[in-house]
Parts: sequence; C-alpha cells; structure tokens
Amino acid sequence: MRPLAPRPRAARALLLAFAVLAAGHLAALAAHAAAAPGSGPAGLADTAVHLTKPALMPLLAAHTLLRGGPPLLAAALLFGCGGDTFLQIGAPTAFLIGMGSFAAGHLCYLLLFARHGTPAPARRSRAAAAAALYAAALVTTVALLWPGLPAALRIPVAGYSLLLTAMAFGALRAGPRAAAGGLLFLLSDSLIAGGLAHWPQLPAPQLWIMLTYLGAQTALALGLLTTATPGPTHPTGDLHPVPT
Repeated sequence: MRPLAPRPRAARALLLAFAVLAAGHLAALAAHAAAAPGSGPAGLADTAVHLTKPALMPLLAAHTLLRGGPPLLAAALLFGCGGDTFLQIGAPTAFLIGMGSFAAGHLCYLLLFARHGTPAPARRSRAAAAAALYAAALVTTVALLWPGLPAALRIPVAGYSLLLTAMAFGALRAGPRAAAGGLLFLLSDSLIAGGLAHWPQLPAPQLWIMLTYLGAQTALALGLLTTATPGPTHPTGDLHPVPT
C-alpha cells in the first residue's frame, strides 16, 4: 500500500485534535487521582479516561497518513490503540492480548527503522556501546522484575521486554526525536511492569505512564515522518519538506 498524497491542512487539524484530546485525557487522569475513591467526581473522571484513551492513537495515525507517511507507521500506532483498549479492561487475558498488540506495533517500528533509518557504518564502535547499554538495561530490569511478577506473566513480560528494547535501540537509526521516543516507551512500560511486580509507585502512576507513553508515540511518529516522508518536488527540481 502506497502512502497517501499529503494534505498538510487536514494533517495539522488532526494533530491539533490529538493534542487537545491528549491534554483532556491527562487532565482526567489527574482529576481521578485527586478525587476521593468511589466519589462522583472520581467516577466521572474514570469515564472520561476510558472514553478518550482508545481515540488517541487513531488520531495520530490519521495525521501520519495525511502527512504522506508510510502506512506501516499508521499500523504501528493502531496496534498501540489495540494495546490501550485491552489494557484498560483489566482482566489477565485482556492484558496479554494488549501486550501482544503493543508487540506487533514494535515489530512495525522495527521494519520502519530498517527501511527508513540511517545506518552509520563509520560509528560502529558507538553503536556497539549503545547496544551494550540497552542490553544491560534489559537484563537488569528483567532480573529485578522477575521475583515480583506473577508466574504466568514472567515469560511474556521478558519476551515483550526484549522486543521493546530492540525497538528502542532501533529508534537510534531514525534520528534524535525517534530515539527519545524509544527511551520514553521504555520508561512508560517500565512503570507498568513495576506496578505488576508490586514496586513502590509514583503518586498518580497512571498519569505518569500515559504522559510518557503519549510522548513516546508522538516522538516516534514525528521522528519517522521526518526520515520516511520525502518533500514534494517543485518545478525547480528541489525537494522541500512537507509543511507541518
């Protein structure tokens, strides 16, 4: 499937809608954390959280398509929507399905980095050092999480963590914005895993999880749009970036 013809004005409108909805979602999470448990305000905030969360990634995916981005990028974001939806159900089976959906999104990102990333053969020693750091972070995190994780989640979480770390490392090939997105994804999912392992939590943990997650997906999407979307050719033959 080929990218759509860029429609910058519609793309900007969708990005604005995504930003407004993301702000509303985060505000609802903050309101839920501040409200008394079981109160009316807590119930209203919880409803707002559940209604807005599944709509976030489709808006960002639509933005990337109307920027002329690769359909595989939209697919990665829509797999994120699947993960968002199933994780908020709360049941163990739904959690595993949601984790699988996020894993599919990471595979999409890895394919995008392979197609559109910029390898740096002259910097192999730096790449090897970065790979060693990411690998050490993976091994350390899984080792620390393992004792506290439910037995049924240990292998799935370890496998998912490997794929997530590979995605974050691969994001280094797509520029600093995508690399930051990969790191934010690591942080967001580490917060989730810490909760599963009964680690001490930050105040309003869901707010911090979603703040880092939204930052991650936005940075990955915009970073890949920069590397994967060619500018339109003008009569002079020069390439100019697609307006954002």
